[in-house]
Amino acid sequence: MLEFEKVAVLGFGTMGTGIAQLAAQAGCEVTVLETDQARVEAGSSALGAFLDEGVRRGKVTAERRAEILARIKGTTAIEDLADAELVIEAVSERRDVKLTLLAQVAGVVGGEAVITTNTSALSVSDLATAVPRPERFAGLHFFNPAPLMKIIEVVRAVQTAPELADRLADFARALGKEPVLVKDRPGFLINRLLMPYLNDVIQGYDDELATAEDIDTALKLGLGYKLGPLELLDMIGLDVHEHATRSAYDATLDPAFAPPPLLQAMVAAGILGNKSGAGFRGKENAR
Repeated sequence: MLEFEKVAVLGFGTMGTGIAQLAAQAGCEVTVLETDQARVEAGSSALGAFLDEGVRRGKVTAERRAEILARIKGTTAIEDLADAELVIEAVSERRDVKLTLLAQVAGVVGGEAVITTNTSALSVSDLATAVPRPERFAGLHFFNPAPLMKIIEVVRAVQTAPELADRLADFARALGKEPVLVKDRPGFLINRLLMPYLNDVIQGYDDELATAEDIDTALKLGLGYKLGPLELLDMIGLDVHEHATRSAYDATLDPAFAPPPLLQAMVAAGILGNKSGAGFRGKENAR
């Protein structure tokens, strides 16, 4: 039996779409909240296209695709979340937006509903203050692309009830993922270790230690990584990394998290990686 059978996802962007798919695949009834119908339709279209590719590659049957889509409903009406047993917030990484939305949703769902955030950069303990009975609040940090990445960080806020972390870990396993229970600290576990590494690579590239291609080749072959660090930055978005590492720096004042000057310059210039068509390994870069 599923730990949570009715799931609400806040946001139908890249992460929300993947999270909704995972929950539906596991057998949950999923309601996805967006701000307008155009965003609902865009999310539904992206989800359908992702599953179509799975059908084309023989990873999922057409019947299974239809089952998954039938379990997912998009809405712009917050009242449609009233019967949710689990809420997963996956909107933009802005503290004010998240706090406002979480407070609104907490006023709609039942008092026993579990509320979580997919934030990768903000304090889960801080976001928990938006929710009455914050002991039912935690982080549920998926990685992009959510349907493919096998790890989920279950983040324990200061307020999180101990048994809730175990329930969320069980839910992650029901999604076919491996849960890792972590404290609420800047970057949690994976990004806490990853961000200084990526910052060092950016600085090394700016210092002309090697070309972008050679840096990626050296670290893939030398350390056994599937992706080179600069390829990874282009994929996740330079602006996303800049925001995350700046948030960690602001919270800790640890210079390892300080965004390198080249990163700041590239983001200011709109060179954001794959999504902008230019990055460290794209058509152009800042050097």
